[in-house]
Amino acid sequence: MRIISIIPARSGSKRVKNKNIKKLMGLPLLAHTVIHSLNSKLISRTIVSTDSKKYANIAQNYGAEVPFLRPDNISGDRSTDLECFKHCLSFLKKNENYVPDIIVHLRITYPIREKNIIDNCIKLFLKKKNYHSLRTISKSEDPIEKMWYKKKDNSIFNPITKNTQNHSVSDQSLPQSYHQNNCVDLLRVKNTILKNKIAGTKILGYEMQHNFDIDYPEDLKKIKQYLAKNKN
Repeated sequence: MRIISIIPARSGSKRVKNKNIKKLMGLPLLAHTVIHSLNSKLISRTIVSTDSKKYANIAQNYGAEVPFLRPDNISGDRSTDLECFKHCLSFLKKNENYVPDIIVHLRITYPIREKNIIDNCIKLFLKKKNYHSLRTISKSEDPIEKMWYKKKDNSIFNPITKNTQNHSVSDQSLPQSYHQNNCVDLLRVKNTILKNKIAGTKILGYEMQHNFDIDYPEDLKKIKQYLAKNKN
């Protein structure tokens, strides 16, 4: 199996300025994920997709491949992972006649990964050959039936519970909800990217106890506090 990791690393984040190269434990966030990928025994290539020469230099300094710079038109706030992966695979096919079997999507915003978590996900995915993709998940604090969307007129609705009253029952009577925690995603290329899909229809969940994803400035502060208390 040809198994590669793709690490998207666009510049210009807004919620946390220059988030992908913020320092944590003396290293840029980008470096942590590159190191995690290189430490995998099952990933054969670690590729960083970035629009920034500065980010590219950092990635290469820590051992990643940066065979191209991602075009600006697929590097904006609303650009998708699918666009990123299609561009990467197109480049590899055209320039190397290389097509991977599995993509390991590693996000820079998850700088703390449990030992062997990447390879454990890959091993499980290789056994479950009928699945198109895998996503690591963590338990949600609230059931999905008790979450709401808000319209411009301030009316609220939940598409899950529109025909029931589940939003008013006890949490214990509802099934446990999970959210993807952005630690590791796996994609079987023939079932996803080559069919213009990002996950396919059969998605395998890999439950984790922690969630260290960074989306807001306070998330980075929480991780630093966690590391101070858990130095091992």
